[in-house]
Amino acid sequence: MSVPDTQPTVLVLTALALEYAAVRPYIEHRQELVHPGNGTVVEAGLLSGTPWRLAAAELGEGARNSAALTASLIGWLDPRAVVFTGIAGGLKPDIALGDVVVGTKVYGIHGGKVTPEGTLGRPEAWYGSNALVQAARSAARDMPDARVHFKPIATGDVVLADAGSETARWIREHFNDTAAFEMEGSGAAHAAHLEGRDALVVRGISDHADHDKSAADAGGSQERAAQRAARVTMGVLRKYRPPGGSPGPDGGGYAVGDHSDFRYGTFHGPVVGKQVVIRAEDR
Repeated sequence: MSVPDTQPTVLVLTALALEYAAVRPYIEHRQELVHPGNGTVVEAGLLSGTPWRLAAAELGEGARNSAALTASLIGWLDPRAVVFTGIAGGLKPDIALGDVVVGTKVYGIHGGKVTPEGTLGRPEAWYGSNALVQAARSAARDMPDARVHFKPIATGDVVLADAGSETARWIREHFNDTAAFEMEGSGAAHAAHLEGRDALVVRGISDHADHDKSAADAGGSQERAAQRAARVTMGVLRKYRPPGGSPGPDGGGYAVGDHSDFRYGTFHGPVVGKQVVIRAEDR
């Protein structure tokens, strides 16, 4: 009997429609899928020049929402990696609008203990997987026109538009190396960590998380930042080689076919398979 093609999957997630619009053109031969349990809509297709099946979804805002839906999508699609991409507010003066921050780690900032002496921080952090961070460093070297920074990213359940706010002060005091602030990354990173998947957060800087945020947004900075983040994300995935895989014998492919999907089949006797190398030019 014929064995169905089981390409390895990478999952790219966004929160906002404009972020998803920046990702969507990279998905070739798109097919819409609907999660059988919670109805989440996914578009899946090919990422050119790679062995990957690219699945993308727009989840909406908030870390709790992203954690729950990311976990659900991982259980359904079984991806090798999860990348959350989109926009963020920049927190460092040397990071300009349109720059891209690759999260070497992601902080969840809303944890602490309130005491008579003040609030004591109880930080949580999820590191970007080494395989994806290394892929991002390699991709950045091939993008001389993109300014890519490898720094921590902070996640909180607020929109930060006041550099003098209590939240901004808390970040400066307890997460001082943070370069960008957003609302979903820690949720996706936490879900991926629990499921043992490589994970990364990639954010384009659309504002400086201050009183000028509305003016920057009105000038189209969100769309530009989302497009640059999506471009870097795809560059990362074109370089990504997960642990346990290996390049093809001449470096032109990637060995990924170490298992087959035999669902809905009936077998009598042994089944024999082999590892294959998938090449972009063979599609």
